[in-house]
Amino acid sequence: MPAFAVYRLPHEHFATMIQQTQGEPAALLSCAELNGKYGYVMAPFEITARHPILLLRPDKVMRIPLGKVDEHVPMPCIPLSSVHFPPSTSDTYAIDFANFHAQLELGTFRKIVLSRCVEEALPDQISPMELFFRACDLYPRMFVSLVYTEKGGCWLTATPEILLEGKAGNWRTIALAGTVRMEGEQLSGEGETVNWSTKNIQEQRFVATYVAECLEQFTSDFSEEGPASVRAANLVHLRSDFTFTLPSDDRLGDLLQTLHPTPAVCGLPKQKAFHFITHNEHTPRLYYSGFQGWLGKAEDRCASGHETETHLYVSLRCMLIEERCCHLYAGGGLLKDSIEEQEWQETEAKLETMRGMLSNRQSVNRQF
Repeated sequence: MPAFAVYRLPHEHFATMIQQTQGEPAALLSCAELNGKYGYVMAPFEITARHPILLLRPDKVMRIPLGKVDEHVPMPCIPLSSVHFPPSTSDTYAIDFANFHAQLELGTFRKIVLSRCVEEALPDQISPMELFFRACDLYPRMFVSLVYTEKGGCWLTATPEILLEGKAGNWRTIALAGTVRMEGEQLSGEGETVNWSTKNIQEQRFVATYVAECLEQFTSDFSEEGPASVRAANLVHLRSDFTFTLPSDDRLGDLLQTLHPTPAVCGLPKQKAFHFITHNEHTPRLYYSGFQGWLGKAEDRCASGHETETHLYVSLRCMLIEERCCHLYAGGGLLKDSIEEQEWQETEAKLETMRGMLSNRQSVNRQF
């Protein structure tokens, strides 16, 4: 089965399918290797030889209308396999939380992100492509993607977090952190009535400060707006928007190397938190909390005719689709004053984004 990616940008009424018809995607071992490259990028949280950055060459590109699929558009039949993960339960989460939180109390980290993975049955006779179209219908505000490669597996993602977006010197990124579940009358709005706790405000400020410090290494011409409340499915986050210019687009890989992983999915200090997560978290993240999307080419158009604008998103609200089940991922940022039960409930709320597609509860989860 050739590697492919199909994605829908927020609020667009069509999806874009990219197929690499010959060979395997390029396997890269650092973000810096993306300098001067173009194609569809699928990057893991921890880049290793076993789980490298995968760069799909756009041998074939097509647009797919949403709502009604053209019978002439090939819908990939994805070969799925079974992967056995360590069980992730409330007990294992409690162990991880105690371990992570102890380091916060010792002052080792200012913030660290703890994630978990749960297993859900894959509904009978439902294809990954059908799940993708469900996600597009349920979550019009989000970047939605389905990516298959032989090395990385089959991943479905619906994420609100931009990592890098833009072209021709004009760029954008965001700092997204803090989470509140919307309930009752709040579901009719955009989160404007949410009251933010000190913990959420502080967590978001950590991320925004980090992003600003990263950008200062590449440009002095940037501005920040926010934070403001933004809705994603039935959750609300705090977001700051950064716009900036770059003297050249030739070093996008270097910029990604500096940004990834952000404190929104890792912690501070970054390298210490990253090392602790990869050595102590109960379930390996694989491509969850990495990043993905289209990396544009500096020239007017790439050989395939695909647009040059870059759209890279942090891979949140993910599922790894296997033969008979799905592995759903979610995480949350911990600070010194974090409470285990509240953090557990935050991950439960985030898992609902993926669970909503499996049950197709459109009346509950659809974003209007």
